[in-house]
Amino acid sequence: MSFFVVEHKDSGSKARSGRLLTGHGETATPVFMPVATQAAVKTVSNRELEACGVEILICNVYHMYMRPGKEIIEKAGGLHDFMGWEKTITTDSGGFQVFSLADLREIREEGVEFRSHIDGSRHFFTPESVVDFQLMLGSDIMMPLDECVHYPAERRYVEDSVDLTLRWAGRSKAQFARHHGRSVLFGIVQGSTYHDLRERCARELVDMDMGGYAIGGIGVGEPVELIDEMVEYTASLLPEDRVRYLMGVGTPPDVLKAISSGIDMFDCVVPTRNGRNGQAFTFSGEMQLRNAPFKDDFRPIDPMCDCFTCKHYSRGYIRHLLNAGELLALRLISLHNIHFYVTLIKLSRAAIRENRFSGFRRQFEEKYRSGII
Repeated sequence: MSFFVVEHKDSGSKARSGRLLTGHGETATPVFMPVATQAAVKTVSNRELEACGVEILICNVYHMYMRPGKEIIEKAGGLHDFMGWEKTITTDSGGFQVFSLADLREIREEGVEFRSHIDGSRHFFTPESVVDFQLMLGSDIMMPLDECVHYPAERRYVEDSVDLTLRWAGRSKAQFARHHGRSVLFGIVQGSTYHDLRERCARELVDMDMGGYAIGGIGVGEPVELIDEMVEYTASLLPEDRVRYLMGVGTPPDVLKAISSGIDMFDCVVPTRNGRNGQAFTFSGEMQLRNAPFKDDFRPIDPMCDCFTCKHYSRGYIRHLLNAGELLALRLISLHNIHFYVTLIKLSRAAIRENRFSGFRRQFEEKYRSGII
């Protein structure tokens, strides 16, 4: 059976709905993946995630490699058993984290040498070792080692970076081909904001026949208009029968824009990171619960929401927890935000299947911008 099947295309946009099938279950797309960087979604338990309808998490190879390390996870029986998550796991290669170390790393043809952000110890990632580590983890969906450049970047540097990313993708594919299992290896399209470089990167990755395709190097400092342009353009270069994953981009309007361009998978730290800073997302806009107007507001965050937080707690109570430094506040807002994202995607899938996604997106954005809470 195919790893990914497109089931319906919206008549008024490029949005599509489909199914992912991995060794740990079937998932409807489009789908949002909460970020479990260190094998946990910050402040939220697996049981709570499942209650929200989460079916895929994304973990990070760099952080898993640094702590707790290969030996511990292997001894536990793989990442699913180690973290107690029975559904699908995607793993990012850790390339973005390594390259973010800047003065702590050195890029070579063989791979990248870097110093740990924890203790300064030296380590070396190669495309092959990153594939092998993810196979040991038991990842369902794997990303290859690539180079993500920040914006702005000079064309010559981006050209060299794309060349390296493509060579590393070929080596990753060759290493992965030695494995016979149900994992899937994606290719990552880089090229910064240069259309022709993204086109070449996408074309050569498609020629490699990767299991799916991720759009990387987005949301690294560009203006919003350029992000939208690059997402739409890059998505148009990818084959219809393969899943498309937009890496690390995701305010609610961003997600709907990307879905309209034909994106199937998303991950972003926004729901939990912003939640830990007191920001909640609703269908009527965003709210900062630390603000004084909420001190005697005893309504739920969103009266229309059926998440655990909204069923049991008020805005005023959560504001009190925030100002008192109680960790429960961070949990409650993060839980609500994840539930909101999952619900938004679920409603998007229904709108796609009924050929009304463009109208759904327009109505959502109008209400979201209104800020009427």
